[in-house]
Amino acid sequence: MQDAAHGALAPDAILTVDHLTMRFGGLTAVDDVSFSVRDRSITSIIGPNGAGKTTVFNCLTGFYKPTIGRLALRHGGAVHLLERMEGFRICKEARVARTFQNIRLFGAMTVLENLMVAQHNRLMVASGFSLLGLFGAASFRAAERAAIDKARFWLDRVGLTDRADWEAGNLPYGDQRRLEIARAMCTDPALLCLDEPAAGLNPRESASLNDLLRTIRDSHGIAVLLIEHDMSVVMEISDHIIVLDYGRKIASGSPENVRNDPAVIRAYLGEEEALPPEIAADLEGGR
Repeated sequence: MQDAAHGALAPDAILTVDHLTMRFGGLTAVDDVSFSVRDRSITSIIGPNGAGKTTVFNCLTGFYKPTIGRLALRHGGAVHLLERMEGFRICKEARVARTFQNIRLFGAMTVLENLMVAQHNRLMVASGFSLLGLFGAASFRAAERAAIDKARFWLDRVGLTDRADWEAGNLPYGDQRRLEIARAMCTDPALLCLDEPAAGLNPRESASLNDLLRTIRDSHGIAVLLIEHDMSVVMEISDHIIVLDYGRKIASGSPENVRNDPAVIRAYLGEEEALPPEIAADLEGGR
């Protein structure tokens, strides 16, 4: 599959980013970047610090309005132009869910309550915006049971069922990372955007994360777009990798192609030469 170009929607793409540019005054943080994300795939965006990766995410999820660019998300027979939508509509209507590099859970709420909050919009509609809920209408009770079932399903998927009543802020760091992904999945996303989900995880937790993301892709048919510095995660699970440097796309392709691309080697090492064994091992996922 070729990356997006000239405004074309790739036939198997759920997301097409075309000529994305984001300027802050005289600083160009993202410079004419185009790419596509296939449906039911895992796509990783990598690059040195300051390459523009999180800015791309912020444009996709409505935190920034791009200076230039077309961000088209297609699912269910509709095309959503994300650059024209408010952030809350991107989540609600385009069904784009996101986690953050810095964990943003409701620390004083329980683990289960965090997953129920993620389904707030659906429950408010089912309650007739509170009226049906106050009277205990059968339709609202059914919606509430379904929300609890969904929450417990994802707690089981991420291995947190036995901690459902814990305050989220008291969970170990790795558990908080998994809870944030579970909360995002409770919104029924078409595209799941993860900002450094492996940050701070030990090797065992990273391996568990790999399994979870494969399950989300393979069993639930969700496209995953992630930013990640942990090459053991990126090279192990990615179907496609996009490499940014100083705001520009310098390479894209399969893990094998990206690993051997001279431009990628220059971006990480500052020179074009064979990777030292320890760096090569890291890019190959430590194998």
